[in-house]
Amino acid sequence: MMARTDIHLDAMLRHLGAAYYESLHGRATRSDVTRALDTVEEHLQEYSSHAAPAHPHPAHQGQAVRHRRWARQVRDVMTTSVITVDRITPFKEIAGLLAHHKISAVPVLAMGRHVVGVVSEADLLRMQGPAARPYRLGRPRHHWWPRASHLGYTAEKLMTAPVVTIHPDATIPTAARLMNDHHVRRLPVVDPSGVLIGIVSRRDLLSVFLRPDAEIADEAREAIKPLLGGQPDVTVTVRSGIATLAGHPERADLVPVAVGLIADIDGVVAVTDRISVALAASGTQ
Repeated sequence: MMARTDIHLDAMLRHLGAAYYESLHGRATRSDVTRALDTVEEHLQEYSSHAAPAHPHPAHQGQAVRHRRWARQVRDVMTTSVITVDRITPFKEIAGLLAHHKISAVPVLAMGRHVVGVVSEADLLRMQGPAARPYRLGRPRHHWWPRASHLGYTAEKLMTAPVVTIHPDATIPTAARLMNDHHVRRLPVVDPSGVLIGIVSRRDLLSVFLRPDAEIADEAREAIKPLLGGQPDVTVTVRSGIATLAGHPERADLVPVAVGLIADIDGVVAVTDRISVALAASGTQ
């Protein structure tokens, strides 16, 4: 017969599994799964505080608490020292900034450091095309720009607006989706009032995949241990960012949850679930 604490934990684990299943079908959000996971973790910590030995293992002393599996945020990878221009910055000065700082775009700020647009290399090049400077196609060969046209080549005329921005607490997958959906290479990072605090690029997002395999594996093992147990019953190996989950867990029904947790770890490219494959082959799933 199960003890009361075990019954309570079993119920919470089933709730966690249900939350993850619902998220796969679009009926629950990632935050719903996070809350369910937090509940399980709190229960396990409370249980461990009563059952733990008086002298913890030396390897566990002084360890910092790792971040949540999908708590990696834009603020962790964004650049905070941002080159910016205002709306009256002229074409030539913007081009000089891009060349000098070896960047591909600059945010355009209004008063109070609010982002109103972005000027990119593509925006500058577009203004050099035949459509923008039609006099190149005809005569006379020597043409002087009217003063009004020359003054119009400022950031306010050149910029792409409205600009797509992101908050620093957004997750890296969210930033990646925004870039993909809007076909942009970078996102200005703003606070709740719209004030610029940084910028994040595609290269910044890709930096999470530079984590060492050993570090990814350690975090993956820690992430799934409350659900499936640890080694030697359940193993996680990582090679070139591809995590492989194998072994014989007591709760095979929680394997999909564990796979989801591993997939959301920074640096994981893909997850190979050998547990489910083995169960399917044996006809026990």
